[in-house]
Amino acid sequence: MQPRNMSMSGVVDLAAVKAAGEAKAKAEQARAEAARQASQGGGAAPSAGAVPPSALVVDVDEAGFERDVLQLSAEVPVVLDFWAEWCQPCKQLSPLLERLVTEANGRLVLAKVDVDANQMLMQQFQIQGIPAVFAVVAGQVLPLFQGVAPEQQIRETLAQLVQVAEERFGIIGIEVDPSAEAAAGPVETEVPAGPYDALLEAAVVALDAGDLGGAVQAYKNVLADDPGNTEAKLGLAQAELLARVQHMNPQEVRTAAAENPRDPAAQIAAADLDLVGGHVEDAFGRLVDAVKVTFGDDRDAVRLRLLELFEVIGADDPRVAAARTALARVLF
Repeated sequence: MQPRNMSMSGVVDLAAVKAAGEAKAKAEQARAEAARQASQGGGAAPSAGAVPPSALVVDVDEAGFERDVLQLSAEVPVVLDFWAEWCQPCKQLSPLLERLVTEANGRLVLAKVDVDANQMLMQQFQIQGIPAVFAVVAGQVLPLFQGVAPEQQIRETLAQLVQVAEERFGIIGIEVDPSAEAAAGPVETEVPAGPYDALLEAAVVALDAGDLGGAVQAYKNVLADDPGNTEAKLGLAQAELLARVQHMNPQEVRTAAAENPRDPAAQIAAADLDLVGGHVEDAFGRLVDAVKVTFGDDRDAVRLRLLELFEVIGADDPRVAAARTALARVLF
């Protein structure tokens, strides 16, 4: 899961004179209008960009993309986080992005895009794997990185994004008003802890810390007492998958799989990488094809790994149902 870092030099392409001039003029006009309204009102009238801190992180879909991303990007750089519920690396990266964007205090907004629910956006951005992170500045798109990158590297990338937005486009972000959120007075409802909540939380903490062995053991502890626990089964499958690919050399694995289509171990390793990279259909299809050309213990090994990957995605996913059908055709 090595991140595919993309050079921030791509931002320079956004600095076409016309686009930069228009964005900068729009930002300056908005600030002037906000100042005028405040002075006429004799007090601190909130600007058009004033938002509570919770508004700095939003979920975005295809219907609202024009308003919530493209239009907003004339006021503040919008960071796009392409993720999915089944993607374990996404669950490591998304909280980090949320924290860093919140710390930026209005100089950035994070828009989260669920790729399963927004296939068109995924295609338009030519997403090859998730998590994938882009930015939109003045209506123009640039890639930032793919995969889980170190926190310091992400901090530096976001700092460059803020700098470029301000210097080349005059976009300085939006005003954050903490009092707006306080006034709303959100009520928190305490949910009673379940019998395995502490163990499941320990597994999540271990995953966030990169302790895959600890996460695996925590999930196994739950399943030892409750073999049918769905959350633990899913978490265990995901943690074991991450542990398997942790030290793989992707280029070597894919080369071996291409050169040895009948080698079950080579195909299984490549399928693990496919799934971690978000290529679910590719992973399933690879193993179904391997089942076709293998026999005996080799075929069983491939089939069992395919069933394990089904657990990672979840039985309700339509891609799992399609792959089960394909597997049944091959076996029977």
